[in-house]
Amino acid sequence: MAASDYIILLLYLVVLLYLGFVRSRHADRNLEEYVLAGRRLSLPAFVATLVTTWYGGILGVGEFSYKHGLSNWLVFGVPYYLYAIIFAFFLAGRARRQALLTIPEQLERSYGKAAGIVGALFVFMLSTPAPYVLMLGVLCEILFGWQLWVGVLVGTLFSMIYAFRGGFAAVVRTEIFQFILMFAGFALLLGFAVIKFGGLEFLQRNLPAAHLTWHGGNPPLYILVWYFIAMSTLVDPAFYQRCFAARDEKTARNGILVSVLCWALFDFMTTTTGLYARALLPNLSNAIASYPQLALQLLPAAARGLFYVAMFATIMSTVDGFSFTAAITLGKDVLAKLLKRDLDADLTRLTRSGLVITFVLAIAIALWARSVVEIWYQLGTIATPALLLPLASSFSEKWRMRPRMALMSMLVSAGLTGTWLLNQSEGRYWWGIEPIYPGLVCAVLFFVWGRRKSGKEETLH
Repeated sequence: MAASDYIILLLYLVVLLYLGFVRSRHADRNLEEYVLAGRRLSLPAFVATLVTTWYGGILGVGEFSYKHGLSNWLVFGVPYYLYAIIFAFFLAGRARRQALLTIPEQLERSYGKAAGIVGALFVFMLSTPAPYVLMLGVLCEILFGWQLWVGVLVGTLFSMIYAFRGGFAAVVRTEIFQFILMFAGFALLLGFAVIKFGGLEFLQRNLPAAHLTWHGGNPPLYILVWYFIAMSTLVDPAFYQRCFAARDEKTARNGILVSVLCWALFDFMTTTTGLYARALLPNLSNAIASYPQLALQLLPAAARGLFYVAMFATIMSTVDGFSFTAAITLGKDVLAKLLKRDLDADLTRLTRSGLVITFVLAIAIALWARSVVEIWYQLGTIATPALLLPLASSFSEKWRMRPRMALMSMLVSAGLTGTWLLNQSEGRYWWGIEPIYPGLVCAVLFFVWGRRKSGKEETLH
């Protein structure tokens, strides 16, 4: 890296801290201000914070595109667009109407205190920034030659520190800045590649044939699995928090729909960039480094620094967004319940304590697991069946489950899925069935059995 690259990285960090700290004087006036920025998110702010928070796996996208080409769009794009659109039309407005602060609060209101606390643990599992913390460490290792633990520690600290003081408003301000950077950086690298080497004809001549097919050499059943894993979108805490913080129901719904268009555009740029990396650097020993290595080959100094900043912005915006959601869950929905605190000042302090705990746990999980995909897979596989139907049905009196059945559904489906995960032998699960399937079947059975009957309401306490 040239001196100009380091200067651009330094300027990025300075602007990030300015937006997060200097303009955060009144963030803790009350809990709603600290947690949801006063429910004032406009459409542009909503789109910027949701798009950046939900797109942190940039090195994994580069690796998959390098290895499997266009199928990256069908695996990591289309299923998530599909469920995001379903969320926009069926859940976004309902979530905003509730005027709540968190998902566990909705579960407690519908099913009682025990369901709220149990649900909070699963929400934390989905919100943990550990996979993206690990990705930050890997990126620092690739670019600066740091040891992994140093990159994890420094990258996470810079990603989370401003949220401690400024709350959700600081997260939103920094993510608007990072939204601009991530699109600009990939547009720059892709533009250089197209201008220097040409378009589709160049790729057709220099790529394996499978890279330009819909499956990328993967069996159809492998691709189908991701359409079930993507159901986690319907219980994604980042979606609910943005909807709770939106100015109104229309902003929440339209914000998600516009975000889908932004993700599709960004996926086009990242997938195509991955194809150029495979065509120009066919013998990379580590495909996860495909984007940084392509930038090193194509971009001049300063432009290269801007692209590296784009990668940092893409990952760090996810770390801060998920960290803050996890912190709220720990502080407000677990610690406050256990300590019996309900004053705004106490809840704000506990949320900040939750942020510190999240910081420590994320680093520990990242360094222990050493695999982004493993963290995604295991935590998502357990939490999605547990939350999906109890949460989705909680917004409707007609479909809501009985409180005891909702609690049992969360515990039993997660327990079954966890047991299935633990009983793996030589990379295969019982009867060759992926663990998420029995968990989802269990949840469906509890939902069918546990729906409320008219005139037979259970008490929530």
